[in-house]
Amino acid sequence: MSKPESDAAVVPAPTPTPGAGPASGPTPEPASAATAEPAATPEPAAAPEPAATPEPAATPEPAAAPWTAPAPAAPPVPPVAPTPADAPAAGPVPPSAADPWAVPADVPPPAADPATPQPTGWAAVTPASQSGFQPGFPYPAAPTRTNGFAIASLVTALFCLWPLALVFAVVALVQISRRNEKGRGLAVSGLVVGVLSLIVSLVAFIGLAAIGFDEERYADSRHGPKGSVAVNDLRVGDCFDQPPLSGDPGSTSVYWVRVVPCTAPHHAEVAGTVVLPTGRDDQYPSGAEMGRSAEKLCGPVRDDYAFDSWLVPEGMDDYYYYPGTRAWMTGDRRVTCTFQDKQQAHTGSVRTDRTKLTQAQRTYLDAVLGYNKALYAEPEQDVADAPAAYHQWAKTMAAACRKEVAELSANGTDWPEGARSKLIELGAVTLDAANAWDAAARAADPAELEREVGKADAFSVKSGKLAVDIRRALGLSTGEQAADVRV
Repeated sequence: MSKPESDAAVVPAPTPTPGAGPASGPTPEPASAATAEPAATPEPAAAPEPAATPEPAATPEPAAAPWTAPAPAAPPVPPVAPTPADAPAAGPVPPSAADPWAVPADVPPPAADPATPQPTGWAAVTPASQSGFQPGFPYPAAPTRTNGFAIASLVTALFCLWPLALVFAVVALVQISRRNEKGRGLAVSGLVVGVLSLIVSLVAFIGLAAIGFDEERYADSRHGPKGSVAVNDLRVGDCFDQPPLSGDPGSTSVYWVRVVPCTAPHHAEVAGTVVLPTGRDDQYPSGAEMGRSAEKLCGPVRDDYAFDSWLVPEGMDDYYYYPGTRAWMTGDRRVTCTFQDKQQAHTGSVRTDRTKLTQAQRTYLDAVLGYNKALYAEPEQDVADAPAAYHQWAKTMAAACRKEVAELSANGTDWPEGARSKLIELGAVTLDAANAWDAAARAADPAELEREVGKADAFSVKSGKLAVDIRRALGLSTGEQAADVRV
């Protein structure tokens, strides 16, 4: 079945006539959202009678509404000229037809109604307004002054008062953050300088404490092992063993030693003590200067103690102990002269008791003492490396040989019968050695010097063999060095 059509006819809207009803502008029909049939075109009506020109309709005023912030005004759209067929009737065009949000130019903004709530917040800011305030990020106030603790921390740090500097710096950094003050750079500088001062102070304190501990521990014999004494307390004739020096590898400082009987194995024996001369400025000498002075002063002391040098075992060399810096500052100037063998222990004493020597023994030992001292002064370098030193040594040896012959040939000594013939033979060999040393001193080149020194040494070997026989005849000990002399 087909849907029946509606009985209602489509009637066009009546055309308003002038004077009919109140004067009003044409009311535009709203467009329907649904699809509709176009209205039927009315038949042309009869020509109306001439009538007076109608008055233009008054522009309707928009209804008052609460004021809200309008959206930014859109650029004006130029009106499009209507076509003749669609041109509306003469009369004013409602403003809403061009821009529904535009405010009429000739209409002032509505007055605020006291009863209506006024907009606040961002709604109250007009589009043309500008604000530098950023919500959530307030601008901090500018610092007004410099923190006093920051200044104090840097000043105390520069004067090495690091405890105060560190405390002031920490307090300043805390207050600057809370009070928004100046001086952060000063506080940081005071903190850094204070830490550096602390490090330097700790290093200096540890060094001084180590030195003081070392001195206090080893300088006093009460802190050493049982039976030990301080080096400064050693007496002439003491035999001792040297323990580890100061406990530090590579150290040359000795503070205490262990004294033992000379009949027991030991490594060292005290020959005596000397006092170093005091200089004008009384400053502590250098190591080299101290060594030269000690060796020069200890030489005669050791020679007098070990008058018979053949009693000194092989390997037992000359040693001395001199005061350190701290002892020097306290006025200590003593040097202890010793004989010492670090590698091997020995028994007995190297001391020669002069009271028990006969006249012949004393005369012989006095005569050979100078020769032995000159012989032990041989240069340490080779002949080719130190020819000048060997020239000087040769001269010294020649003089020592002649002096020994003169003293042994002097009258007034009652020589034993077994020693007399050997002494005459020794005198002849010694003079030949003196001539060989003279030739060495005159040598023109190192090669000749080395040959002459060799010849002189050969005479010294012969005199050494004779010395063993003479010492035996005189009742003196041949010593442990007799085997070395016989070579």
